[in-house]
Amino acid sequence: MRKFARIVTLCAAVAGLLLGLGVPAQAFTQAAFPLTSNGNRGTDVVALQHLLAAHGRTVAVDGVFGSGTQSAVVGFQQSKGLTADGIVGPATWGALAVTVGQGDDGPVVKAVQSLLNAKRGAGLALDGDFGPATDSAVRTFQSHAGIGVDGVVGPTTWKNLLWHYENIDFGAGTMCAQSPDGNANAHWATAGAVGQLEAAAATFASTGNGRLPVGDAGFEHGGDIPGHASHEVGMDIDVWPIRTDSAQCTAGRITWQSSTYDRAATRRLVQEIRAKAPGHVELVFFNDPQLISEGLTTSYPNHDNHLHIRYR
Repeated sequence: MRKFARIVTLCAAVAGLLLGLGVPAQAFTQAAFPLTSNGNRGTDVVALQHLLAAHGRTVAVDGVFGSGTQSAVVGFQQSKGLTADGIVGPATWGALAVTVGQGDDGPVVKAVQSLLNAKRGAGLALDGDFGPATDSAVRTFQSHAGIGVDGVVGPTTWKNLLWHYENIDFGAGTMCAQSPDGNANAHWATAGAVGQLEAAAATFASTGNGRLPVGDAGFEHGGDIPGHASHEVGMDIDVWPIRTDSAQCTAGRITWQSSTYDRAATRRLVQEIRAKAPGHVELVFFNDPQLISEGLTTSYPNHDNHLHIRYR
């Protein structure tokens, strides 16, 4: 027993020493550079566009991976001897994401600031100046991610920043948050999924059919979410069908069989979801037989009262 107690004491001492040296107790081992390509939207694309600018590739910073961004990516890949396929994967991210720290400035720093603001609510000015505020936000993120806390954005910090999920923005007045299964704070997904859904919701809101109710997506770092086994990697988001009174955010959830179900508005919603993520919507589960016959949704058990979007 005394020997066991000495071992525990020694382990605690070592752990304290490691923490004192800034060595993390645990990191997100699933962190990886995202695959980003033509048709994607969102914060990761904004960061990509800033990084391309830092390497002399002129491109609009609009968060939309269109033909201009694809051409810039291909040109950059060719200049670095990478596979020039226009897809931004680990090798291309690694070549783009140069190391920066306090005192640096320019588009690379803007990329860091935009990621910290969107994914951790840092509230930084997008001024491209790596000053004390950005340094503090980087250190806070590094501590949060369980990686070395040094204020330097190198390969590991870049990978964790780009991998980290993003919370859906309900402040724009185009969506409302719903938690029908009691999963509080389950409105996180990859930056691409969030950006694409937000764009669809913004366009849908302009049709006059009310806000988009958003149910469970996932938790901040993925993992098990009760009742939603497929919602563990940040690519799946549930939304609710639209009502004829446009009160889907306040009057409760309905099914496609309900008298207040608005098929035309729900059809328009699915069309916008697909249009805002061309090539990046893997499926939409929803059991309305008419929308299924039109190739817009796919039948799946227990999907009468919500649409399950899976992004690629």
